[in-house]
Amino acid sequence: MSETPDTVELPEAVERYLRAHDAHDVSATLATFAPGATVTDDGQTYEGTLALTRWLERTATEFTYTTTLVGAESDGPGRYTVVQHLEGDFPGGTVDLRYRFVLDGGLISRLDIAL
Repeated sequence: MSETPDTVELPEAVERYLRAHDAHDVSATLATFAPGATVTDDGQTYEGTLALTRWLERTATEFTYTTTLVGAESDGPGRYTVVQHLEGDFPGGTVDLRYRFVLDGGLISRLDIAL
């Protein structure tokens, strides 16, 4: 595995997102996002409450997987990168994903998920 970032204390919205998303709790995950938030995942961009709800519903049921927090770092004011290791029944079976969060007013305004 490649070198991982140092772990920092994450803001409440990011912690809540990670817990709720792992629990497949769509409404609790959605509550961590600011109105008009944007998510980019798997090459697709989702913007606004309806699109995020559909994305969360799909990701909650598409595959079964476990996550392990590998590390986290601050990228500047209101910006954090979290690295998670996923293992599951998706193609390839394991992957390390980088979740890049941008916060605005204590909520997630942008999330980019990539390798």
